[in-house]
Amino acid sequence: MTKLLTEAFARIEQLPDEDQDALASALLAELASESKIDALIASRPDVLRELADNALAEHAAGRTRPLIPGT
Repeated sequence: MTKLLTEAFARIEQLPDEDQDALASALLAELASESKIDALIASRPDVLRELADNALAEHAAGRTRPLIPGT
């Protein structure tokens, strides 16, 4: 476990049980979602390539803007 994750868990241990359970549920849901996304991407690399190509074309055409203004 990384130092940062260890620190986060140490701070979480100080919270009431209800808050700890809420954070645990959110973390587990996020991990499950990431697994599903990874599996979908692995099963359909052609779709990911098409999405990437479309995004690059949008950018090349000047139809994108930075997520952080000024960058």
